Amino acid sequence: MPIAENRRARHDYHIEERFEAGVVLEGWEIKAIRAGQVQLTDGYVLVRDGELYLIGCRINALRSASTHVHPEADRTKKLLMHKEEIRRLVGKVEQKGFTLVPLDLHYKGGRVKAEIALAKGKAQHDKRETEKKKDWEREKGRLMRHKVSAKA
Repeated sequence: MPIAENRRARHDYHIEERFEAGVVLEGWEIKAIRAGQVQLTDGYVLVRDGELYLIGCRINALRSASTHVHPEADRTKKLLMHKEEIRRLVGKVEQKGFTLVPLDLHYKGGRVKAEIALAKGKAQHDKRETEKKKDWEREKGRLMRHKVSAKA
């Protein structure tokens, strides 16, 4: 079950591959995540010096945070993956059109993990086409329900 989900990523990008990465967090961030104070909508993943960083993931500090901790909501968080996986991702990201986007944050074995995706941006007409398909599926479901209830 996801803690926070980036639904916009599925709308704006064609998802090619998915990966799971650990997230380096501070204590106050874990407490805030458990309280549901996390937003992933504008997040993206950046490759810097052979390491992955999650940027734009907003974790709002709780009011009961300690006084000696100075929480920064938009802090850049390091992602943990094997070197071979990172090297492979770097090679793909350097190709034209590929980018890394976070899909969701979730718990695995008591730890917070990020699901990131290797994705290609959608053109405007692709977004419209996806929207039309969703609308048609919704309408089909409505019609089928209406037909079933009319027979009964």
